Amino acid sequence: MAEMHVIAAEPLRAAMRLVVQGCGSSDAEAAAVADNLVEANLTGHDSHGIGMLPRYVNAVREGGLKVNAHVRTVLDAGALLRLDGNAGFGQVVGAEAMALGIERARQLGCTIVALGHAHHLGRIGAWAEQAVAAGLISLHFVNVIARPIVAPFGGAKAGFGTNPFTAGVPLKGRPPMILDFATSVIAQGKTRVAHNKGVPVPEGCLIDEQGRATTDPRWTVVPPWGALLTFGQHKGSGLAVLCELLGGALAAGLAGHGEDGSKQRVLNGMLTVLVDPRALHGSEAWEAAAEDFVASLLRIAPREGHEQVLLAGDPERRTRAERLASGLPVDPTTWRQILDAAASVGVAPSLVQRTAGLA
Repeated sequence: MAEMHVIAAEPLRAAMRLVVQGCGSSDAEAAAVADNLVEANLTGHDSHGIGMLPRYVNAVREGGLKVNAHVRTVLDAGALLRLDGNAGFGQVVGAEAMALGIERARQLGCTIVALGHAHHLGRIGAWAEQAVAAGLISLHFVNVIARPIVAPFGGAKAGFGTNPFTAGVPLKGRPPMILDFATSVIAQGKTRVAHNKGVPVPEGCLIDEQGRATTDPRWTVVPPWGALLTFGQHKGSGLAVLCELLGGALAAGLAGHGEDGSKQRVLNGMLTVLVDPRALHGSEAWEAAAEDFVASLLRIAPREGHEQVLLAGDPERRTRAERLASGLPVDPTTWRQILDAAASVGVAPSLVQRTAGLA
């Protein structure tokens, strides 16, 4: 495997903003997109980080991703909001949708936000973090409109996307719980990262075009296509279908099985449930009950091979601190793809290199 580039967070943000601006985005949009992608890398989710940018650039050039687009309200029925993302950057329309939902949940105690036609929403945990920062509990069911890449339980070919499920719960006096996972064993982007690094994926993640088990990540990166498997066999498959029905058919009116994969766009539908726990409970007793339970878990002695009991969100916070201190690793193949994408929209690769501190 080739030696990794290691880039500090702030220079990397600045370099990625240049690439997004090359697509025609405003300064504010470029900042929102680049900052969100770098944040994914900081938390250890390279699958949802800057490696997505070449695909975004291609989607813009094809017309499937609209720059400087904003969310539009289709239905406002009090506690029910239906929104259209207008094929805009998910990092922008996702944040706008959450802001509208948060405002309404603060007024009414809860709301359901149905967002459709949003370009790739990135790491869904970012939207749960936005909710818990406002003191709200959130649930997110997400579908993926792109070439199917995950096989249903028992199936020999792909039938849907990685269809993530996410939840955020604020906890008094400690960091929030952020549960965020693809319903596939690993995220699709992790196979891209593995392929770019020239390393296999763990066993039990992939099948080839004949439905046979494989550890070669190329089967979800270049044709002919294989498929990812769902986590927990039938359990992950069931949750993936639920995300397709709720985040896709219900929230967006669009399910993901019909895409042929010839386009670079990635559309998401997301059904978000927001609850103000203070409005529901009428007191702070829920905080005390949550704290007692979480504290009891964290007092449990770790088993062999583990340092301590962790809550969902703890590994990401740990990785973020480490990468802020030491820099973010980027493999040479991914970096070359980003430079090529920059050149395709008129941004000099040498400028991107210098801005990132690599020249």
